[in-house]
Amino acid sequence: MRSLLFVPGDSQKKLEKAFGAGADVVIVDLEDSIAPQNKALARDTAARFIVEQRHQTKSAIYVRVNDLSTGLTDDDLAALVPAGPDGIMLPKSNSGQDVQHLSAKLRVREAENGLPDGAIKILPIITETAAGVLAAATYANASARLIGVTWGAEDLSAAIGARAAHDENGRYTDVFRLARTMTILAAGAAEVAAIDTVFPAFRDMAAFEAECAEAERDGFTGKMAIHPAQVPVINTAFTPSAEAVKHSAALVAAFEAAGNPGVVGIDGKMYDRPHLRLAERLLARARAAGISA
Repeated sequence: MRSLLFVPGDSQKKLEKAFGAGADVVIVDLEDSIAPQNKALARDTAARFIVEQRHQTKSAIYVRVNDLSTGLTDDDLAALVPAGPDGIMLPKSNSGQDVQHLSAKLRVREAENGLPDGAIKILPIITETAAGVLAAATYANASARLIGVTWGAEDLSAAIGARAAHDENGRYTDVFRLARTMTILAAGAAEVAAIDTVFPAFRDMAAFEAECAEAERDGFTGKMAIHPAQVPVINTAFTPSAEAVKHSAALVAAFEAAGNPGVVGIDGKMYDRPHLRLAERLLARARAAGISA
């Protein structure tokens, strides 16, 4: 998962545009972008569209449901699971226990609809509450459905009373940088994908490219988008370069040829096993993007 594009579930026009944007994942939203009076309409529109698109798109299809505290999650799942989405995005997740709770609900819905057990994956947003940030370590071994973790700043701002998430230079303040960092560490501990949050100023492409580059540098393997124009930028930023793939493949081959020792030398430089692990991770990302070594 490199690019994950949000689209409101109640807009047929926006749904059609989103599925042609080339995103790895299209996230059909039933939560923040949908007014309370339009929730039922969004469920029906989204379910119908997913059924139509299932075999016409290369994008995986996820649904962002309403969070577990709203009392709306069961209605969302009842309407959308029969359509067979690839995954559910869980907002305002407070801990790995929330993922387990959702997993139990999905298991029942899958059985009711003749879907394989565990077919629907879970991608939680883990920093939208203070409790969620502090519980980042609880996602390891929470569920086999867990495919990644991501974060968000806007809901956390409201939860803690922060007037702004960025300083006068446009950088995240310390609280939000901590939330971002905890997301990377939670993903590493759980051995799942770390997905960076959205960049709201979608017309500022220079700043967006810089944020994508920083996210990839720090260990994120993908990023969420709020506009189709952001998708190509994300795909480029999170796709390993041909040079990086070549170097990583050479490093892996050198370790294999040497009998997998603790360290190898290539072109006068020493590489140890953490370098090997990094190379293996990069090659896995390349394969997922359709690039061969």
